[in-house]
Amino acid sequence: MLSLASSHLLQDISWLQSPPFGNPGREQRLVPRRRKPHISLENITRPSTSKLCATSLGAQRTSNAGNLLVDAPTATPGSTAPLVLALQSTAKQDVACFHFPGHNRGKAAPSLMSEVTGLETFLHDLPELPELDDLFSPKGVILDAQMQAAKLFGASETWFLVGGTTCGIQASIMATCSPGEILILPRNSHISATSGLILSGAIPKYIMPRYNSHWDIAGGITLSQVDRAVKELEEDGKTAAAVLLTSPTYHGICSNVSEITKLCHARNIPVIVDEAHGAHFGFHAEFPSTALEQGVDLAVQSTHKVLCSLTQSSMLHMSGNLIDRERISRCLQTLQSSSPSYLLLASLDAARAQLSENSETIFNKAMDLSLETRHQIRAIPGVSVLDLTNFISGFPSIDPLRITLGVSQLGISGYMADEILYEGHHVIPELVGSRSLTFAINLGTRREDVQRLVSGINFLSANYSKENELEFNKEDDGCEPFSSITMRMSPREAFFAKKRKVDIGESLGQICGELVCPYPPGIPLLVPGEVITEEAIQYLLDIRRMGAAISGASDHQLSSMLVCNV
Repeated sequence: MLSLASSHLLQDISWLQSPPFGNPGREQRLVPRRRKPHISLENITRPSTSKLCATSLGAQRTSNAGNLLVDAPTATPGSTAPLVLALQSTAKQDVACFHFPGHNRGKAAPSLMSEVTGLETFLHDLPELPELDDLFSPKGVILDAQMQAAKLFGASETWFLVGGTTCGIQASIMATCSPGEILILPRNSHISATSGLILSGAIPKYIMPRYNSHWDIAGGITLSQVDRAVKELEEDGKTAAAVLLTSPTYHGICSNVSEITKLCHARNIPVIVDEAHGAHFGFHAEFPSTALEQGVDLAVQSTHKVLCSLTQSSMLHMSGNLIDRERISRCLQTLQSSSPSYLLLASLDAARAQLSENSETIFNKAMDLSLETRHQIRAIPGVSVLDLTNFISGFPSIDPLRITLGVSQLGISGYMADEILYEGHHVIPELVGSRSLTFAINLGTRREDVQRLVSGINFLSANYSKENELEFNKEDDGCEPFSSITMRMSPREAFFAKKRKVDIGESLGQICGELVCPYPPGIPLLVPGEVITEEAIQYLLDIRRMGAAISGASDHQLSSMLVCNV
């Protein structure tokens, strides 16, 4: 027989297992004033994904019996931005707070920070209170906000991310690839793909991207390259667990995602797209097609890049039924903070609402400014603008809001041009390369910004002569950084292997034990498990000499390297 104390203990456990407390591993707060009757989890169903975009959001949080879930935090049905409104309402409460964070709704905000952001930021920096919902088990305002985002972006389901697109890529790889399974991906994938390989234990089958040595820029990958990779695996009796594409690239180059997806789906291979730089594609007739429009299974977007949410906030969109949504959710909970920032989450909701207000015209001004800027720059002697003709293999489209300026004909590097534009004209590009600068036009770009940019480029043209072009191009002959890749260990094996530090010259032919990449763009030049080549070392030394920042190397001077003990 159970003792009285044991009986009470079981009752307490039963209560804690009912929503919203039954979420193992989360920070729990017992809030007696909001204690809810126990509700059987068996009677709670998630809205059908087929109805996410077709029915009233306010009517979808229902049980099988058709009643509203009584334990769900409430939101205004059909509200413009449910999470934003809930955050505003909660911040206005006249309450005595005995919960985290320690600044206590701004009452103890550090003055150095409040002078920068204002106290309003701290007032709205709230924890997971019941009325604000739970990111990892959403039933109220977060669910509403994510469903409205799914409808706008054309997904069957959308997850808000507070770990950036990085955690979305990692989760996508972990949700599709188990240890030892194969992921096909371009070698110029973002660093997050490499960390995803390490976390999942997947084995990469790299595709070398199309490369233009004159620009020192890698493009996308082609249908024929993916087809060849798939068939090479089949010849060895293997199959890919997933294919990861980067479209658009940092420079805006788009691959033929639609045809690649058809090829993969014919073999039941899911397709993931790193669409960090393409969250805006669905909102102007002249923009490239979105990854979801082209049939992919998962698309990860940096809502904070061209769109207007706060930095570090992104979205993961799903379509189709090739991937287990529950596995995605588990991976995201594993990767993301158990104390997500509601400022970041609300900014995603606000950015979505901003787009919804005039989704068909919101980018008209930015598009006009971009076309005008391209036209003016093309008329300036000694510089060029990247377009699709710069690649032998045809790619279907390029982002019209991304302007990449070539400066090597002026005899200067992109790093020098960046310094001149900043010091003399207060112009800051998005991306600096050895031979180019990339500028991102967005919703906040003003005509005076464009005029200052054009003025700065005219200054470069007038003050730097073509006389140095031959010497510059001879010195930096644009050797392809990904020309000869050999894997000796999987990224995960190499990451956890014993290592030693050797002089840079002695590292040639050794197995790389660290992840080394220029940042931005965050594309690794050396990945754990790869054989260190002379081409890779020379490229790293060259761009570092020009002024590039190198991330990930244990020795920032690149006089030594970490190699695996094998």
